[in-house]
Amino acid sequence: MNDFLDALRWLGNADHWRGPDGVPTRFVEHLWLSSLSLLIVCVIAIPIGLWLGHIRRGGTLAINISNIGRAVPTFAVLVLLFMTPLGLSDWTIIIALVVFGLPPVLTNTYVGVHEVDQDAVDAARGMGMAATQVVRKVELPLAIPLIVNGVRLAAVQIVATATVAALVAGGGLGRIITAGFGRGDRPQMIAGAILVAALALLIEALMEILQRRVDPLRRSERRRLVERPAGV
Repeated sequence: MNDFLDALRWLGNADHWRGPDGVPTRFVEHLWLSSLSLLIVCVIAIPIGLWLGHIRRGGTLAINISNIGRAVPTFAVLVLLFMTPLGLSDWTIIIALVVFGLPPVLTNTYVGVHEVDQDAVDAARGMGMAATQVVRKVELPLAIPLIVNGVRLAAVQIVATATVAALVAGGGLGRIITAGFGRGDRPQMIAGAILVAALALLIEALMEILQRRVDPLRRSERRRLVERPAGV
């Protein structure tokens, strides 16, 4: 309990919120690494998952391949990438985070599209829609809640895992933890962990709100309540 209170006092010290090693600088670094990694994950995984779910073939193989990222420790990936020409760079960290974030987005996208009611798909095809139109106008809207859930899982995992970037001289909130460890400063170490946990919880809450917003069933229910005549 005393360590936790000391960590809060560390966070309350204005000196720790200024300069190149201050909390705001490390926060921006952490957010930059996490956001870019998540963006790359979405650009790669969502189109592949949409198409595989649409054609209903190859999804299991793709998911099993992407799950290798879960089996291999992130730190091991960082060390292997460090031995490549990339060396110590932000891209070393970003690639490792992308490998770690791909599985939940690819899996949820594939499952979300694959589980769309086949009658709705057949009706769209009967209306003369092309394959891309079926994906864009039927399958994607119905699968979007599950896709966003996959993005939410990946976002939280990436934010938490980006902390290990400090182990290979990367930036982010993990530098606060490693600096405290190097000096034997337990309050600083705990303060860094609190900051990472707080950021992960914030991302979780924001993504939960987004998931509720994009759910077509919830939207139709809200629209029905708004359009309901008074007294009904």
